[in-house]
Amino acid sequence: MTIARTLNNWRKYRQTVNELDRMTNRELNDIGINRGDIRSVARAQASF
Repeated sequence: MTIARTLNNWRKYRQTVNELDRMTNRELNDIGINRGDIRSVARAQASF
């Protein structure tokens, strides 16, 4: 169960990072995220 949960969290993390990386700086700014904060936002989303 732990391995499956870890893999699922990693998948969520990577998906979030990829989606945010594709956004422009202006789009990120509109939602209140700095480009440097993408990984910490993704980590919080994936519940690491």
